Parts: sequence; structure tokens; C-alpha cells
Amino acid sequence: MQRFPQLSEEQIMVIAGIPREEIRHTRAVQDWLAEGRQEGRQEGEANVTLRLLTRRCGPLNDATTARIQALPLEQLEALAEALLDFQGPDDLAAWLAAHA
Repeated sequence: MQRFPQLSEEQIMVIAGIPREEIRHTRAVQDWLAEGRQEGRQEGEANVTLRLLTRRCGPLNDATTARIQALPLEQLEALAEALLDFQGPDDLAAWLAAHA
């Protein structure tokens, strides 16, 4: 929640005395940007994995989709590799059960 909703980002930075070009180089902003890239990578990996699983296993139910989207990136990568050997939805269910 923004404390000063009536002020723009630019106005807040002027009040704080922080030039826009300098704030981009702060540790907090760098960490925030890195976190955003990691989240984007995880989301992209989940989307590709879900598309491949749908082709291999047929349509996935909402619970399975949500469970896969919640996997950390490392597990998504492992699932994406494992699905190449899946024969159908039973293999996906077994993989998810083994990696819960």
C-alpha cells in the first residue's frame, strides 16, 4: 500500500532528494529487479511445462495446474525433463506424488 497515493514516484524521489538515475543503482532496487527476473523465469518455465504436459497427458484439472505453477524453479525444470518419458496422466500423478 502506497503511503502517499496522491504523489507520483517522481515527486516522492524529489522530496527524498534522490535523483532517479541514482536510485537504480541501490542494493534494494538491484535485489528487487533480480527477484522480478527470477519470478518471470519461474512463470515462463511453468507455462511451457504446462503446455507440454497438456500435449503429453491431456487437459489438466485446475488443482494440478495450480500445483505445478506453485513448484519452485528447480522442480519445474526437473518436471520438464521427466515429462519427456511420461506415457500419460498416471505418470504425471506419480511424479507429483514423489516430489511433494
